[in-house]
Amino acid sequence: MSNTAQFDDFYASTFRRVAGHVYLMTGDVHIAEDCTQEAFSRAVPRWEHIRSYDVPYAWVRKVAHNLACSRMRQARRARTALARLGPPAPQPPADEHHVVVVQSVRELPDRYRQVLVMHHLLDLPVRDVAERLGIPEATVKTRLARGRRRLADVLEDRTHGGPALRPLRGRQGAPDVSEGSSPTGDAAF
Repeated sequence: MSNTAQFDDFYASTFRRVAGHVYLMTGDVHIAEDCTQEAFSRAVPRWEHIRSYDVPYAWVRKVAHNLACSRMRQARRARTALARLGPPAPQPPADEHHVVVVQSVRELPDRYRQVLVMHHLLDLPVRDVAERLGIPEATVKTRLARGRRRLADVLEDRTHGGPALRPLRGRQGAPDVSEGSSPTGDAAF
């Protein structure tokens, strides 16, 4: 019988028993299964040596037990630290203008939202935005201008009770023409 087949048999015949012991110690099925699985995964590269033990099961059980103890200590330290820190400071409610701006930015098409966030919030120059998105600088500038206009329209509508999102209009009132197409429907490039 090969080493792999021997280990597979060992795993199949002892996993539930090891997990049962760890569960009795921790009281948590998920932690017990995780620690047991980790113990068996540590046994795989050492199987040649471990299989020669009188009781290979004891080695895996001991490793799973140690892993569970370590997890419980970590959890105890985390609880202690949280208790020492106390409850989080109360957060002031979100400013309604902030909420409106965030909602409005979320409604923008991805192509506008990406360039606006990268340029205005991350303070990236147009050149860097173009490089990161893999598009020409002129396209970034166009999207910035259109995105700003669209955002201004949305914010104006929200603050004056207009429709949620009007179509983007150019300076002369012409409908927005998506990048890559012309008003006649022919490709621009």
